[in-house]
Parts: sequence; structure tokens; C-alpha cells
Amino acid sequence: MKKNIISITDSAADHIKELLKKDSKKPIGIGINVETGGCSGSKYKFEYIYQKKELDEEINDKGVRVFINPNAVLKVFGTKLDYVDEKIQSGFVFVNPNEKGKCGCGESVLL
Repeated sequence: MKKNIISITDSAADHIKELLKKDSKKPIGIGINVETGGCSGSKYKFEYIYQKKELDEEINDKGVRVFINPNAVLKVFGTKLDYVDEKIQSGFVFVNPNEKGKCGCGESVLL
């Protein structure tokens, strides 16, 4: 059995489904990439995907399609994608075993 590069919690899947429904251009899923930036050196990037790119890795989990940029695969391998909705803050949370640290504001990571 092939192990997914990332896993998606029920909460994250539900929120992704809601986001996809709201986009009138009808995306087929979300894309995840890791870009250079932020005070720790890297940051996660989400985008709507309307057509799969040839080299993207595709994950189908809990009724959600997630496309991972090939340059990000090793950086996010083993990650759990969650969505939290709390009084002070709501948003997607990456629980990534490859992270070596995070900045104080939580916007960037050291990979």
C-alpha cells in the first residue's frame, strides 16, 4: 500500500471542500508548495488548482484532491495538514516532522 506524502484531517478536508465550493472557477483541488521567504527561510503556499501539472504529486484523501509541487515533496513528506478554528486564531496548520524550527509569528519555518 502506497503511503500518502501528507495526511489530511477531517477538519482540514471539510474546510478545503468549503473553499473549493466558493470559487466560481471550479478548482479541482488545492496545491501545496514550499517557497523561500519569511524570517525562518521557508513558507508554505496554498493555491487553487484548476488543472493538474504533469509532475505534481496528487493525493486523494477524504474526498479532497491535493497537488504537491515536486520541489516540495521531500520537505512535506510525513506532514499532517489540519485546520483549527479557535477563539483567537483559525487556519490551516502543518504538523511537519521535517521542520527544524519556526519563526515567532508562525508564518515561516526552517526546513
